[in-house]
This record gives sequence, C-alpha cells and structure tokens, in this order.
Amino acid sequence: MLTDMQDFFRELAATSPHWNFIWLYDPVQMDRVLGGLWMTIKLSLACLVFSVVIGVVGAWAQEAKSRLLRSAVQGYVQFFRNTPPLIQLLFFYFALGQFTPSYSPDGWLEVPIISNVGWAIIALSFFTGAFNIEIFRAGIEAVPHSTREAAESLGMTRLQAYTNVVLPLTLRISLPALSANLINLVKTTNQAYAIAVPELLYQSVSIWNDFPSAQNPTMLLMMVCYLGLVGLLSLGMGQWERKLRIPGYGV
Repeated sequence: MLTDMQDFFRELAATSPHWNFIWLYDPVQMDRVLGGLWMTIKLSLACLVFSVVIGVVGAWAQEAKSRLLRSAVQGYVQFFRNTPPLIQLLFFYFALGQFTPSYSPDGWLEVPIISNVGWAIIALSFFTGAFNIEIFRAGIEAVPHSTREAAESLGMTRLQAYTNVVLPLTLRISLPALSANLINLVKTTNQAYAIAVPELLYQSVSIWNDFPSAQNPTMLLMMVCYLGLVGLLSLGMGQWERKLRIPGYGV
C-alpha cells in the first residue's frame, strides 16, 4: 500500500512538473519535513509555557507596592509590544548572543551556551509574555474588589490571595483573549527561520531550494500543518474555557 502510494507520487512528479510531492516518496525529504514539524511543535510548546508564566508573574508585579517594580514591568511591556517580533529575535540572537559565553565539547569547536533555538524561545516568549501581562492585568481588574477583601479578611497574604482566589478567577475571565494570543504565537514561531532554527518553514524552504518543482506542494503542506496546529490549540482552549466557566465571570 505504501509502495503503491509512493509510486503514484513519483509518476505524478514526472507528469506534472509543478506538483512534486517529493517528501511523500523520498525518505530523506520526509525526515526533513517531520523534523521541521516536530521542531515547530516543541518551539510552540516551550514558548506557550514560558509566555504564560511571564504573564502571570508580570500581572502580579504590576500591582506591587514598589513603584520601581511597576515601572520596570510597564517598560518591559511597552518595549516588547511596540517593536516587531522579528527585530526582537534578531536583536537577541545577534546583539545579545555575542556576549553569551561558549564552551568546547570536543576541545576544538566553540559552541555558545544558548543556541539559536534557545534564543528563539527567549525572544518569542518575551514578546508574547508582554501581551499576556496585559491580558491577565485586565482579568485581575475584572475580579470584584470585594472578593479580594474577603480573601484578605480570612487572613490570606497578598500572594496567597492572588494565587488561590484572584488568579483562578482571572484565568477564567482572560481565557478568550489568552487563547487568541497563544494562537498568534504558534503562527509567529515561523519567524525563527530568520536565525536558522530548523523548524517547518526552514525545512520547507530548504526542500524547494533543492527541488524547485516541490515548491507548490510544500507550501500546501505548510498551510495544512499550521491549520492543524492552530486548530488543535483553538479546540483545546475552547474546551478548557467551557469547563472552567463560572456564571458571572467571563463571557
């Protein structure tokens, strides 16, 4: 069955020069596509987790008593929200990357401690985290002040009230906006191509540079893959939102 399908696509490539699905019958190209897709998934998951953590911590810090801390968080938010993510990525990799220490695993080649994948995770997490801070801040402000007062009257500290009362309610309120931002993050991960991270776009461009006849099918493959990834995330976030919904909080 698999051999028949591979033969079919080989014949299609021979008869239709603009529709060469080489990654369906060439094991080497298939490995490149699967490797790129897996890198995109790992990059997306890492950035999702770190950006949400940044959002939660940053939103809490925006209500801190320290004016310096509040100003630092606000400055961070304004910087990352008002500059293009691609420029941020290039700045982290080329400007800050040259100051990071390196090591030599084999005694000859110097390897930086933070790889291009690491810088992509850092840059994209900081970019998305800035938006997440504002999303969670809006959610915190939507929680009635009387709810926080009730938590404090029970003897909770500010941190305990935030983690046990305010944050769970904030999460429910913020999920629609958070979902949209995280979906946008998954689509933004393809910008890691600019610093040679071997994700899906990088591998796809490599394939159609080596095999120009595979350009149209590979572009179609990229569209299907990103639609699938975004669709799964959107479906999961939607189900999570319905399970956490509380009457009176959120939509």
